[in-house]
Amino acid sequence: MPQLRLALNQIDSTVGAIAANAEAIVHWTRHCAEQGAHLAAFPEMMLTGYPVEDLALRSSFVEASRQALTDLAARLAAEGLGELPVVVGYLDRSGDRPRYGQPAGAPRNAGAVLHRGEVVLRYAKHHLPNYGVFDEFRYFVPGETLPVIRVHGVDVALAICEDLWQDGGRVPATRSAGAGLLLSINASPYEQNKDDTRLELVRKRAQEAGCTTAYLAMTGGQDDLVFDGDSIVVDRDGGVVARAPQFSEGCVLLDLELPAAGPVPSGTVDDGLRIEHVTLSEDPVPAYEPELTGGQAERLDDDEEVYSALVTGLRAYVVKNGFRSVLIGLSGGIDSALVAAIACDALGAENVYGVSMPSKYSSEHSKEDAAELARRTGLNLRTVSIEPMFSAYMDSLGLTGLAEENLQSRLRGTTLMAISNQEGHLVLAPGNKSELAVGYSTLYGDSVGAYGPIKDVYKTTVFRLAKWRDKAAAERGEVPPIPENSITKPPSAELRPDQVDTDSLPDYPVLDAILAMYVDRDQGREAIVAAGFDAELVARTLRLVDTAEYKRRQYPPGTKISAKGFGKDRRLPITNQWRESV
Repeated sequence: MPQLRLALNQIDSTVGAIAANAEAIVHWTRHCAEQGAHLAAFPEMMLTGYPVEDLALRSSFVEASRQALTDLAARLAAEGLGELPVVVGYLDRSGDRPRYGQPAGAPRNAGAVLHRGEVVLRYAKHHLPNYGVFDEFRYFVPGETLPVIRVHGVDVALAICEDLWQDGGRVPATRSAGAGLLLSINASPYEQNKDDTRLELVRKRAQEAGCTTAYLAMTGGQDDLVFDGDSIVVDRDGGVVARAPQFSEGCVLLDLELPAAGPVPSGTVDDGLRIEHVTLSEDPVPAYEPELTGGQAERLDDDEEVYSALVTGLRAYVVKNGFRSVLIGLSGGIDSALVAAIACDALGAENVYGVSMPSKYSSEHSKEDAAELARRTGLNLRTVSIEPMFSAYMDSLGLTGLAEENLQSRLRGTTLMAISNQEGHLVLAPGNKSELAVGYSTLYGDSVGAYGPIKDVYKTTVFRLAKWRDKAAAERGEVPPIPENSITKPPSAELRPDQVDTDSLPDYPVLDAILAMYVDRDQGREAIVAAGFDAELVARTLRLVDTAEYKRRQYPPGTKISAKGFGKDRRLPITNQWRESV
């Protein structure tokens, strides 16, 4: 059978940085060529970054993408790389007049094949996702072809991300066309446990397509999304041939033996897709001894996977937005301690600045825990007491109760933003998903910041990740970054004497279980009570969630790790009088 050395470039890109993204494509194409690759591929919308959102509606941006693609093809040839076919994702537009209801200008989430200085084939995503964080029906029109390229005597069918996630379309069309390889380029965001779902999906699609299937995924981060890589190649029976590491850039190179191409396929196949076939090279490469297997990277366990996603998401947000350092309010509690550990791993402790801001209600052990965290991690710590500011406000306003408590949080938020403005650090908000869900945060206080690293992490998972991080450090012979006392002491905002979170909230394991059903799975009151939870507790929790929407809308973005994070995943009106319970 013909042989083909396939190169899958699992790399990051930045939205809008078209020149930098093109430079990365040239760099990795050169690497592929030096390794003797016969076909190189890059992720979905690699040239523009993903997702581009409303940039897709700007004709200037679409034209910049199209021009950059043409320039890239010419540059690859000029630098001696033109003989290597390159598959790359970019933003295109349809040449057809848009039909009623289609986006203006008819943008397309597209892929292209570059060869010998030319764009020899263009194609667009056939299935457009319109769920979760995806709004592709808003932006794009679908492709209506099955693109197939013949490379060294092998027919390779091409697809883009959702073309594999939905039934029908290009997968069965690949079988009908008799292709020997199905290559899908993807920018599929990370979610917990998605690696298992993804593997089963690729296996199933390979069996349906009747050929070896390569799933190339993006890595890195974009705003609240993180991409974990985990590119996969399986044979026609679903057996794993190669699997790339998670959260790691690199090139997967593997030698494949694939069926020889038959007569050039043509016509219309499944779902009305028209085959568009381009022959790049008819003759198989001279037989050689296969050397590259691609390897199968060891899977991360569940806690390490989530922690790696949080580190990757924070690093991408900070670096891509031009910051060098971050600022965190350190209370000695578990949330700020975990955020600090993530920040140190993402950016280096020398670029992490912490501020302890005690009030008269702050316990000695909390101040000591913050100092111990700084000692263990090596981050920069200073102490700024809010007591003088607090006294001045109280003398002027005479606040009591909740207003007095929230004043302390707002003074801390103002202090952090003042230091940020003065010194240029990016402020991190330490709130977790449990607190955001029930409104257990102070607007313009502990919610201030540009990014919330654990925004999509329930409190019970916060504890679990902290324990995992300390255990991982101990196993490597390092000092565990998070003080044991921060993990074991009862959570408290310390805004009044002897305050603990459970004064006003259920125990976190119970709260998080209710929230997972209501927030993540859209289960109603009756279903949650039927699952065994106290009816009065469920009613109170759901009321807290429903009345806190206005707070969540004002919280900064943060790394999404669940199937339904607060943000684009979950879109509820702020003004909303519907209640699951009264």
